[in-house]
Amino acid sequence: MEIDLNQAPAKPKPWYKALYIQVLVAIAIGITLGHFHPVFSIELKVLGDLFISLVKMIIAPVIFITVATGLASMSNLKAVGRVTGKAFIYFLTFSTLALIIGMIVANVVQPGNGMNIDPKTLDPKAIQDYVDASKDHTLTHFILDIVPKSLMSSLTGDSILQVLFVAIMFGVGLSMTQEKSKPVIDFLHALAHPIFKIVEILMKLAPIGAFGAMAFTVGKYGLGVLWNLAGLVGTFYFTAFFFVVVILGAVAWYNKFNIFKLLRYIKDELFLVLATSSSESALPNVMKKLEKLGCSKQVVGLVIPTGYSFNLDGTNIYMTLAALFIAQACNFPLSWEQQLMILLIAMLSSKGAAGVTGAGFITLAATLAVVKGFPVQGIALILGVDKFMSECRALTNFIGNTVATIVVAKWENQLDEEKLKKELG
Repeated sequence: MEIDLNQAPAKPKPWYKALYIQVLVAIAIGITLGHFHPVFSIELKVLGDLFISLVKMIIAPVIFITVATGLASMSNLKAVGRVTGKAFIYFLTFSTLALIIGMIVANVVQPGNGMNIDPKTLDPKAIQDYVDASKDHTLTHFILDIVPKSLMSSLTGDSILQVLFVAIMFGVGLSMTQEKSKPVIDFLHALAHPIFKIVEILMKLAPIGAFGAMAFTVGKYGLGVLWNLAGLVGTFYFTAFFFVVVILGAVAWYNKFNIFKLLRYIKDELFLVLATSSSESALPNVMKKLEKLGCSKQVVGLVIPTGYSFNLDGTNIYMTLAALFIAQACNFPLSWEQQLMILLIAMLSSKGAAGVTGAGFITLAATLAVVKGFPVQGIALILGVDKFMSECRALTNFIGNTVATIVVAKWENQLDEEKLKKELG
Protein backbone atom coordinates (compact mmCIF):
# COMPACT_ATOMS: atom_id res chain seq x y z
CA MET A 1 0.00 0.00 0.00
CA GLU A 2 1.45 3.33 -1.07
CA ILE A 3 1.32 6.33 1.18
CA ASP A 4 1.22 9.80 -0.31
CA LEU A 5 3.75 11.72 1.77
CA ASN A 6 2.71 14.99 0.13
CA GLN A 7 -0.87 14.62 1.23
CA ALA A 8 -1.67 17.12 3.97
CA PRO A 9 -2.95 15.54 7.19
CA ALA A 10 -6.58 16.17 8.02
CA LYS A 11 -6.98 19.22 10.20
CA PRO A 12 -8.40 18.48 13.65
CA LYS A 13 -11.89 19.85 14.25
CA PRO A 14 -11.88 23.09 16.30
CA TRP A 15 -12.78 22.42 19.95
CA TYR A 16 -15.87 24.60 19.81
CA LYS A 17 -17.34 22.42 17.05
CA ALA A 18 -17.30 19.30 19.24
CA LEU A 19 -20.87 18.26 20.02
CA TYR A 20 -20.24 17.66 23.72
CA ILE A 21 -18.74 21.17 24.12
CA GLN A 22 -21.75 22.75 22.42
CA VAL A 23 -24.16 20.71 24.56
CA LEU A 24 -22.24 21.63 27.74
CA VAL A 25 -22.44 25.34 26.90
CA ALA A 26 -26.14 24.96 26.10
CA ILE A 27 -26.73 23.25 29.47
CA ALA A 28 -24.92 26.05 31.32
CA ILE A 29 -26.92 28.75 29.52
CA GLY A 30 -30.15 26.83 30.13
CA ILE A 31 -29.47 26.49 33.87
CA THR A 32 -28.61 30.19 34.17
CA LEU A 33 -31.71 31.32 32.27
CA GLY A 34 -33.93 28.89 34.17
CA HIS A 35 -32.68 30.22 37.50
CA PHE A 36 -33.02 33.93 36.75
CA HIS A 37 -36.04 33.87 34.40
CA PRO A 38 -38.10 30.83 35.42
CA VAL A 39 -41.42 31.93 33.89
CA PHE A 40 -39.92 32.48 30.44
CA SER A 41 -37.78 29.33 30.72
CA ILE A 42 -40.80 27.08 31.30
CA GLU A 43 -42.03 28.06 27.83
CA LEU A 44 -38.76 26.75 26.32
CA LYS A 45 -39.82 23.17 27.06
CA VAL A 46 -41.02 23.03 23.46
CA LEU A 47 -37.39 23.13 22.22
CA GLY A 48 -36.42 20.02 24.18
CA ASP A 49 -39.63 18.21 23.27
CA LEU A 50 -39.21 19.12 19.59
CA PHE A 51 -35.65 17.77 19.47
CA ILE A 52 -36.61 14.48 21.13
CA SER A 53 -39.56 14.15 18.72
CA LEU A 54 -37.24 14.69 15.75
CA VAL A 55 -34.87 11.99 16.98
CA LYS A 56 -37.71 9.57 17.76
CA MET A 57 -38.96 10.20 14.20
CA ILE A 58 -35.76 8.66 12.78
CA ILE A 59 -35.30 5.83 15.33
CA ALA A 60 -37.70 3.38 13.64
CA PRO A 61 -36.05 3.51 10.17
CA VAL A 62 -32.55 3.35 11.74
CA ILE A 63 -33.40 0.19 13.70
CA PHE A 64 -35.32 -1.38 10.81
CA ILE A 65 -32.56 -0.85 8.24
CA THR A 66 -29.73 -1.85 10.61
CA VAL A 67 -31.40 -5.06 11.77
CA ALA A 68 -32.92 -6.09 8.42
CA THR A 69 -29.70 -5.60 6.40
CA GLY A 70 -27.63 -7.19 9.16
CA LEU A 71 -29.77 -10.34 9.21
CA ALA A 72 -30.07 -10.40 5.42
CA SER A 73 -26.30 -10.91 5.18
CA MET A 74 -26.34 -13.87 7.58
CA SER A 75 -26.40 -17.32 6.02
CA ASN A 76 -26.69 -19.04 9.41
CA LEU A 77 -29.90 -17.92 11.11
CA LYS A 78 -29.06 -19.97 14.21
CA ALA A 79 -26.65 -17.13 15.04
CA VAL A 80 -29.64 -14.78 15.47
CA GLY A 81 -31.09 -16.95 18.21
CA ARG A 82 -27.65 -17.37 19.76
CA VAL A 83 -27.00 -13.62 19.89
CA THR A 84 -30.47 -12.93 21.32
CA GLY A 85 -30.09 -15.70 23.91
CA LYS A 86 -26.72 -14.42 25.11
CA ALA A 87 -28.04 -10.86 25.22
CA PHE A 88 -30.96 -11.91 27.42
CA ILE A 89 -28.67 -13.82 29.78
CA TYR A 90 -26.59 -10.66 30.15
CA PHE A 91 -29.68 -8.45 30.58
CA LEU A 92 -31.25 -10.67 33.24
CA THR A 93 -28.00 -10.97 35.20
CA PHE A 94 -27.11 -7.29 35.38
CA SER A 95 -30.66 -5.94 35.67
CA THR A 96 -31.21 -8.18 38.69
CA LEU A 97 -27.83 -7.17 40.11
CA ALA A 98 -28.82 -3.50 39.76
CA LEU A 99 -32.04 -4.13 41.69
CA ILE A 100 -30.13 -5.93 44.47
CA ILE A 101 -27.51 -3.18 44.72
CA GLY A 102 -30.24 -0.51 45.00
CA MET A 103 -31.89 -2.50 47.79
CA ILE A 104 -28.65 -3.07 49.69
CA VAL A 105 -27.69 0.61 49.54
CA ALA A 106 -31.17 1.69 50.70
CA ASN A 107 -30.92 -0.63 53.72
CA VAL A 108 -27.41 0.52 54.61
CA VAL A 109 -27.75 4.30 54.03
CA GLN A 110 -31.49 4.58 54.86
CA PRO A 111 -31.94 7.99 53.17
CA GLY A 112 -35.61 8.28 54.23
CA ASN A 113 -35.05 7.47 57.89
CA GLY A 114 -36.17 10.20 60.30
CA MET A 115 -38.47 12.10 57.89
CA ASN A 116 -41.59 10.80 59.73
CA ILE A 117 -44.05 11.69 56.96
CA ASP A 118 -47.73 10.92 57.51
CA PRO A 119 -49.00 9.50 54.16
CA LYS A 120 -52.46 10.97 54.88
CA THR A 121 -51.03 14.48 54.60
CA LEU A 122 -49.84 13.85 51.04
CA ASP A 123 -52.01 14.82 48.08
CA PRO A 124 -52.92 11.64 46.15
CA LYS A 125 -54.00 13.75 43.15
CA ALA A 126 -50.36 14.70 42.52
CA ILE A 127 -49.53 11.13 41.49
CA GLN A 128 -52.89 10.03 40.09
CA ASP A 129 -51.78 10.25 36.45
CA TYR A 130 -48.82 7.96 37.17
CA VAL A 131 -50.97 5.49 39.12
CA ASP A 132 -53.51 5.39 36.27
CA ALA A 133 -50.74 4.83 33.72
CA SER A 134 -49.25 2.03 35.84
CA LYS A 135 -52.48 -0.01 35.60
CA ASP A 136 -51.69 -0.78 31.97
CA HIS A 137 -48.10 -1.67 32.86
CA THR A 138 -48.67 -5.45 33.18
CA LEU A 139 -46.61 -8.36 31.82
CA THR A 140 -49.50 -9.54 29.64
CA HIS A 141 -50.02 -6.08 28.15
CA PHE A 142 -46.28 -5.78 27.53
CA ILE A 143 -46.06 -9.13 25.66
CA LEU A 144 -49.14 -8.44 23.53
CA ASP A 145 -47.82 -4.98 22.67
CA ILE A 146 -44.70 -6.44 21.03
CA VAL A 147 -46.75 -7.51 17.99
CA PRO A 148 -47.92 -4.50 15.93
CA LYS A 149 -51.37 -4.22 14.36
CA SER A 150 -49.81 -4.33 10.90
CA LEU A 151 -46.41 -4.59 9.27
CA MET A 152 -46.26 -0.88 8.50
CA SER A 153 -47.81 0.40 11.75
CA SER A 154 -44.64 -0.57 13.64
CA LEU A 155 -42.72 2.03 11.64
CA THR A 156 -45.22 4.78 12.48
CA GLY A 157 -45.68 3.95 16.18
CA ASP A 158 -43.44 4.67 19.15
CA SER A 159 -42.63 1.13 20.31
CA ILE A 160 -39.00 0.12 19.77
CA LEU A 161 -39.86 -3.54 20.38
CA GLN A 162 -42.49 -3.52 17.62
CA VAL A 163 -39.96 -2.11 15.15
CA LEU A 164 -37.40 -4.69 16.27
CA PHE A 165 -39.93 -7.54 15.94
CA VAL A 166 -40.87 -6.57 12.37
CA ALA A 167 -37.23 -5.91 11.41
CA ILE A 168 -36.19 -9.38 12.63
CA MET A 169 -39.05 -11.06 10.74
CA PHE A 170 -38.25 -9.08 7.58
CA GLY A 171 -34.50 -9.70 7.92
CA VAL A 172 -35.04 -13.44 8.35
CA GLY A 173 -37.24 -13.41 5.23
CA LEU A 174 -34.51 -11.61 3.27
CA SER A 175 -31.87 -14.05 4.53
CA MET A 176 -33.90 -17.07 3.41
CA THR A 177 -34.47 -15.57 -0.07
CA GLN A 178 -31.13 -13.80 -0.61
CA GLU A 179 -30.86 -14.34 -4.38
CA LYS A 180 -34.42 -13.33 -5.22
CA SER A 181 -34.41 -10.49 -2.68
CA LYS A 182 -31.12 -8.94 -3.83
CA PRO A 183 -32.81 -5.78 -5.26
CA VAL A 184 -34.58 -5.22 -1.93
CA ILE A 185 -31.35 -5.74 0.04
CA ASP A 186 -29.46 -3.35 -2.26
CA PHE A 187 -32.24 -0.78 -1.86
CA LEU A 188 -32.08 -0.98 1.97
CA HIS A 189 -28.28 -0.59 1.89
CA ALA A 190 -28.66 2.49 -0.33
CA LEU A 191 -31.46 3.86 1.87
CA ALA A 192 -29.13 3.68 4.89
CA HIS A 193 -27.01 6.54 3.51
CA PRO A 194 -29.67 9.30 3.54
CA ILE A 195 -31.16 7.98 6.79
CA PHE A 196 -27.85 8.29 8.65
CA LYS A 197 -27.20 11.65 6.99
CA ILE A 198 -30.50 12.84 8.51
CA VAL A 199 -29.25 11.60 11.90
CA GLU A 200 -26.06 13.62 11.39
CA ILE A 201 -28.09 16.74 10.56
CA LEU A 202 -30.38 16.28 13.57
CA MET A 203 -27.41 15.98 15.92
CA LYS A 204 -26.43 19.54 14.97
CA LEU A 205 -29.67 20.64 16.65
CA ALA A 206 -28.76 18.85 19.90
CA PRO A 207 -27.47 22.00 21.68
CA ILE A 208 -30.79 23.78 21.03
CA GLY A 209 -32.74 20.82 22.43
CA ALA A 210 -30.40 20.58 25.43
CA PHE A 211 -30.79 24.31 26.13
CA GLY A 212 -34.59 24.16 26.06
CA ALA A 213 -34.83 21.01 28.18
CA MET A 214 -32.45 22.28 30.87
CA ALA A 215 -33.97 25.79 30.99
CA PHE A 216 -37.43 24.24 31.51
CA THR A 217 -36.20 21.85 34.22
CA VAL A 218 -34.54 24.55 36.33
CA GLY A 219 -37.32 27.09 35.65
CA LYS A 220 -40.08 24.64 36.58
CA TYR A 221 -38.56 22.86 39.59
CA GLY A 222 -35.82 25.23 40.69
CA LEU A 223 -32.42 24.30 42.06
CA GLY A 224 -33.66 24.55 45.65
CA VAL A 225 -35.81 21.41 45.41
CA LEU A 226 -32.64 19.36 45.24
CA TRP A 227 -31.66 20.35 48.77
CA ASN A 228 -34.99 19.21 50.20
CA LEU A 229 -34.30 15.62 49.22
CA ALA A 230 -30.54 15.77 48.78
CA GLY A 231 -30.10 12.52 50.69
CA LEU A 232 -32.10 10.49 48.19
CA VAL A 233 -30.68 12.21 45.12
CA GLY A 234 -27.09 11.93 46.40
CA THR A 235 -27.51 8.28 47.34
CA PHE A 236 -28.96 7.45 43.94
CA TYR A 237 -26.19 9.23 42.03
CA PHE A 238 -23.53 7.55 44.18
CA THR A 239 -25.08 4.10 43.65
CA ALA A 240 -25.32 4.62 39.88
CA PHE A 241 -21.72 5.85 39.79
CA PHE A 242 -20.63 2.77 41.77
CA PHE A 243 -22.51 0.48 39.39
CA VAL A 244 -20.95 2.04 36.27
CA VAL A 245 -17.38 2.34 37.56
CA VAL A 246 -17.10 -0.82 39.67
CA ILE A 247 -19.60 -3.34 38.25
CA LEU A 248 -19.56 -2.36 34.57
CA GLY A 249 -15.87 -1.40 34.94
CA ALA A 250 -15.11 -4.97 36.06
CA VAL A 251 -17.12 -6.37 33.14
CA ALA A 252 -15.19 -4.14 30.73
CA TRP A 253 -11.83 -5.12 32.30
CA TYR A 254 -12.69 -8.83 32.03
CA ASN A 255 -13.53 -8.34 28.36
CA LYS A 256 -10.29 -6.39 27.77
CA PHE A 257 -11.45 -2.82 27.33
CA ASN A 258 -11.43 0.19 29.63
CA ILE A 259 -14.71 1.66 30.89
CA PHE A 260 -13.27 5.18 31.17
CA LYS A 261 -11.98 5.10 27.58
CA LEU A 262 -15.40 3.92 26.46
CA LEU A 263 -17.08 6.78 28.34
CA ARG A 264 -14.72 9.22 26.66
CA TYR A 265 -15.53 7.68 23.27
CA ILE A 266 -19.29 8.21 23.73
CA LYS A 267 -19.04 11.55 25.58
CA ASP A 268 -21.07 13.40 22.93
CA GLU A 269 -23.95 11.00 23.42
CA LEU A 270 -23.63 11.06 27.23
CA PHE A 271 -23.99 14.86 27.38
CA LEU A 272 -26.95 14.65 25.03
CA VAL A 273 -28.65 12.08 27.29
CA LEU A 274 -27.81 14.22 30.34
CA ALA A 275 -29.43 17.30 28.83
CA THR A 276 -32.58 15.65 27.48
CA SER A 277 -33.09 12.98 30.22
CA SER A 278 -33.78 10.54 27.39
CA SER A 279 -31.47 7.75 26.30
CA GLU A 280 -33.47 7.52 23.07
CA SER A 281 -32.07 10.90 21.97
CA ALA A 282 -28.65 9.30 21.42
CA LEU A 283 -29.75 5.87 20.13
CA PRO A 284 -29.12 6.37 16.38
CA ASN A 285 -25.69 7.91 16.98
CA VAL A 286 -24.47 5.25 19.41
CA MET A 287 -25.50 2.44 17.04
CA LYS A 288 -23.32 4.01 14.36
CA LYS A 289 -20.44 4.49 16.82
CA LEU A 290 -20.58 0.90 18.07
CA GLU A 291 -20.24 -0.38 14.51
CA LYS A 292 -17.24 1.94 14.06
CA LEU A 293 -15.88 0.50 17.31
CA GLY A 294 -15.74 -2.98 15.79
CA CYS A 295 -19.09 -4.53 16.76
CA SER A 296 -20.89 -6.28 13.91
CA LYS A 297 -24.03 -4.68 12.49
CA GLN A 298 -26.06 -7.78 13.45
CA VAL A 299 -25.10 -7.61 17.12
CA VAL A 300 -25.59 -3.83 17.34
CA GLY A 301 -28.98 -4.08 15.64
CA LEU A 302 -30.20 -6.82 17.98
CA VAL A 303 -28.68 -5.85 21.33
CA ILE A 304 -29.13 -2.05 21.50
CA PRO A 305 -32.88 -1.87 20.68
CA THR A 306 -33.66 -4.93 22.85
CA GLY A 307 -31.63 -3.49 25.72
CA TYR A 308 -33.79 -0.35 25.70
CA SER A 309 -36.62 -2.49 27.07
CA PHE A 310 -34.86 -5.30 28.92
CA ASN A 311 -31.59 -3.86 30.23
CA LEU A 312 -32.44 -0.78 32.29
CA ASP A 313 -29.78 -0.77 35.01
CA GLY A 314 -30.41 2.82 36.11
CA THR A 315 -34.18 2.31 36.30
CA ASN A 316 -33.69 -0.85 38.36
CA ILE A 317 -31.38 0.84 40.89
CA TYR A 318 -33.90 3.68 41.17
CA MET A 319 -36.88 1.37 41.73
CA THR A 320 -35.62 -0.53 44.77
CA LEU A 321 -33.86 2.50 46.24
CA ALA A 322 -36.92 4.76 45.84
CA ALA A 323 -39.31 2.06 47.12
CA LEU A 324 -37.37 1.65 50.36
CA PHE A 325 -36.89 5.43 50.70
CA ILE A 326 -40.67 5.96 50.60
CA ALA A 327 -41.22 3.14 53.11
CA GLN A 328 -38.60 4.64 55.47
CA ALA A 329 -39.93 8.19 55.10
CA CYS A 330 -43.53 7.09 55.79
CA ASN A 331 -42.57 4.81 58.72
CA PHE A 332 -43.78 1.71 56.87
CA PRO A 333 -41.27 -0.99 57.87
CA LEU A 334 -40.73 -3.66 55.23
CA SER A 335 -39.84 -7.21 56.17
CA TRP A 336 -37.22 -9.07 54.17
CA GLU A 337 -40.05 -11.10 52.63
CA GLN A 338 -41.77 -7.91 51.46
CA GLN A 339 -38.50 -6.51 50.13
CA LEU A 340 -37.92 -9.73 48.22
CA MET A 341 -41.45 -9.42 46.83
CA ILE A 342 -40.68 -5.87 45.63
CA LEU A 343 -37.48 -7.19 44.05
CA LEU A 344 -39.30 -9.96 42.16
CA ILE A 345 -42.11 -7.64 41.00
CA ALA A 346 -39.59 -5.02 39.90
CA MET A 347 -37.77 -7.64 37.80
CA LEU A 348 -40.94 -7.97 35.72
CA SER A 349 -42.39 -4.45 35.82
CA SER A 350 -39.09 -2.81 34.83
CA LYS A 351 -39.07 -4.70 31.54
CA GLY A 352 -40.48 -2.57 28.80
CA ALA A 353 -40.03 0.76 30.56
CA ALA A 354 -39.13 3.13 27.75
CA GLY A 355 -35.94 5.18 27.91
CA VAL A 356 -37.84 8.45 28.24
CA THR A 357 -38.53 10.85 31.07
CA GLY A 358 -41.18 9.64 33.53
CA ALA A 359 -41.13 5.94 32.58
CA GLY A 360 -39.25 5.01 35.76
CA PHE A 361 -41.85 6.85 37.84
CA ILE A 362 -44.73 4.95 36.22
CA THR A 363 -42.90 1.65 36.69
CA LEU A 364 -42.33 2.46 40.38
CA ALA A 365 -46.05 3.12 40.87
CA ALA A 366 -46.88 -0.21 39.19
CA THR A 367 -44.48 -2.05 41.51
CA LEU A 368 -45.52 -0.49 44.82
CA ALA A 369 -49.24 -0.91 44.13
CA VAL A 370 -48.82 -4.68 44.45
CA VAL A 371 -47.48 -4.55 48.04
CA LYS A 372 -50.43 -4.75 50.41
CA GLY A 373 -50.84 -1.67 52.59
CA PHE A 374 -47.91 0.20 51.03
CA PRO A 375 -48.47 3.99 51.16
CA VAL A 376 -48.37 4.46 47.39
CA GLN A 377 -49.24 8.14 47.83
CA GLY A 378 -45.75 8.46 49.31
CA ILE A 379 -44.52 8.59 45.71
CA ALA A 380 -45.52 12.26 45.84
CA LEU A 381 -42.49 12.77 48.11
CA ILE A 382 -40.08 12.22 45.23
CA LEU A 383 -42.19 13.82 42.50
CA GLY A 384 -40.26 17.08 42.79
CA VAL A 385 -36.82 15.53 42.42
CA ASP A 386 -37.72 12.70 40.03
CA LYS A 387 -36.81 14.91 37.08
CA PHE A 388 -33.30 15.37 38.49
CA MET A 389 -32.94 11.61 38.96
CA SER A 390 -34.22 10.82 35.48
CA GLU A 391 -30.97 12.14 33.98
CA CYS A 392 -28.97 9.64 36.03
CA ARG A 393 -31.39 6.81 35.18
CA ALA A 394 -31.07 7.53 31.46
CA LEU A 395 -27.26 7.82 31.62
CA THR A 396 -26.87 4.53 33.51
CA ASN A 397 -29.27 2.73 31.15
CA PHE A 398 -27.39 4.11 28.15
CA ILE A 399 -23.93 3.11 29.43
CA GLY A 400 -25.20 -0.32 30.45
CA ASN A 401 -26.51 -1.07 26.95
CA THR A 402 -23.32 0.19 25.31
CA VAL A 403 -21.22 -2.15 27.45
CA ALA A 404 -23.68 -5.01 26.84
CA THR A 405 -23.33 -4.65 23.06
CA ILE A 406 -19.54 -4.85 23.15
CA VAL A 407 -19.61 -7.85 25.51
CA VAL A 408 -22.17 -9.82 23.47
CA ALA A 409 -20.23 -9.03 20.27
CA LYS A 410 -17.08 -10.41 21.92
CA TRP A 411 -18.91 -13.54 23.11
CA GLU A 412 -20.11 -14.10 19.54
CA ASN A 413 -16.66 -13.48 18.00
CA GLN A 414 -18.24 -10.57 16.12
CA LEU A 415 -15.99 -7.91 17.60
CA ASP A 416 -12.95 -6.53 15.81
CA GLU A 417 -10.71 -6.18 18.86
CA GLU A 418 -7.95 -4.40 16.94
CA LYS A 419 -10.44 -1.76 15.82
CA LEU A 420 -11.78 -1.53 19.39
CA LYS A 421 -8.32 -0.84 20.79
CA LYS A 422 -7.55 1.67 18.05
CA GLU A 423 -10.79 3.63 18.48
CA LEU A 424 -10.68 3.68 22.27
CA GLY A 425 -6.99 4.47 22.28
